[in-house]
Amino acid sequence: MNAVSDLRIAILSAAHLHADSYAAALRDLDGVTLPALWDDDADRGQGKAAEYGTEFQPELDVALSACDAVIICSKNIRHRELTERAASAGKHVLCEKPLATTVDDARAMIEVCDTAGVLLGTAFPVRHSGPAFQMREAISSGVLGTVMMIRGANRGTNPGGWFVDPALSGGGAVTDHTVHVADLIRFVTGEEIISVYAEADTHFYPDLGVEDCGLLMMGLSGGGFASLDPSWSRPNKAFPSWGDVRMQLTGTGGVATFDYTAQHNSLYSNSRVRAAQLPWGDDGDQLMVADFAAAVRENRPPLASGEDGLRAVEVVAAAYESLRTGRSVTV
Repeated sequence: MNAVSDLRIAILSAAHLHADSYAAALRDLDGVTLPALWDDDADRGQGKAAEYGTEFQPELDVALSACDAVIICSKNIRHRELTERAASAGKHVLCEKPLATTVDDARAMIEVCDTAGVLLGTAFPVRHSGPAFQMREAISSGVLGTVMMIRGANRGTNPGGWFVDPALSGGGAVTDHTVHVADLIRFVTGEEIISVYAEADTHFYPDLGVEDCGLLMMGLSGGGFASLDPSWSRPNKAFPSWGDVRMQLTGTGGVATFDYTAQHNSLYSNSRVRAAQLPWGDDGDQLMVADFAAAVRENRPPLASGEDGLRAVEVVAAAYESLRTGRSVTV
């Protein structure tokens, strides 16, 4: 690796829209450079590389040779392949969520990174926010008592494109929007999700081909339970943001609420087709990328590890098994 003052982190694919914010975060970090963007779509890669102020590299091996670590923002189905290529080249990996489309793939990704001696992080920016740490402290300190129930939601707009092709994404709204809240539950409570019962269907976009709405009921290792609405239920043409991540936790000693997107200003302008939410508070993406860079420099696990990504994938897999069987499924 180069000197600590010159950490090179490449982006592998801009297929996922979060690549934009990760590139911006890299540009804002002192001593970190974005040496290349690799993409299997040359048109997209060239356009995004120009936007990010970096070089488009069509050859994956060349892109890997130019960096110390990578952020993978490909279609979900390629997460395992690109992680294995990066690990084999000795590069640390931060992978977009969900970590993989199957539990077996997630485990293989963890194993290949462990064998190669490189870090594997999962892109869970929500747990990097200040309110997440505050809720975690309120629980660990005993202020909220024993966790009895959690009501969670990650409702958003339909992302379209490859996200609605299960061969590329692994599924619909359940795949896309379960993992953030599942990880937040684990992070703030310190408990595991041990069972899942799920209902899901396609109601908002009848010809979509994947589920666009649903409800998960989850049992927690401490004896409480949690619900989650992971639906693509926000109107694409009118809703002012991509969606939300919210959670209300009830304990024997009190109640706490979490709203990831609460810190924003609302903009209404005749120059816009719709209103906008302009965030002013914690930037979870920036905090997450900064933590990953620090983890590489300090040779420590990132805040959200590959194991954390695996736990969330296991919840998604249990939800789909519940949909198939009509029964609660043990995680």
